[in-house]
Amino acid sequence: MRQKVCGVLLALIILLATVSLWAHHSPSAIFDMSKRITMAGTLTKIDWVNPHIVVHIDGKAEDGKAKTWVFESNPPAWFRRVGVGRADFAKSIGQAVKVEGVGAKDGSLYGYLQKITFADGNSLELTDASDTPR
Repeated sequence: MRQKVCGVLLALIILLATVSLWAHHSPSAIFDMSKRITMAGTLTKIDWVNPHIVVHIDGKAEDGKAKTWVFESNPPAWFRRVGVGRADFAKSIGQAVKVEGVGAKDGSLYGYLQKITFADGNSLELTDASDTPR
């Protein structure tokens, strides 16, 4: 009886672990990969969290009104692998940046960051143009 209970518990743990894998999405699940966005604004905030960092950009809409855009990006581990840390973004808070990416399918002020150019001219390209959405 004890072996059956242990077996059922093990199966349940494995099932729960795989559910989190199903929950992860490719960018094309939320973002229209053909809806290119290029905008300039002020980097106001960076959320350095898993599963993806999030940057907040204050810019102006076509009507001249201030709008805050939120851009999802790669995970913190990806940035560490390419030698970029939270401090690299934090030093640019309050400064002008240029952002390139794709917009959300629902038309909201939400996008997937593919390239960011900082005020000092340095840029970080997060995807290769030849990449295809997975």
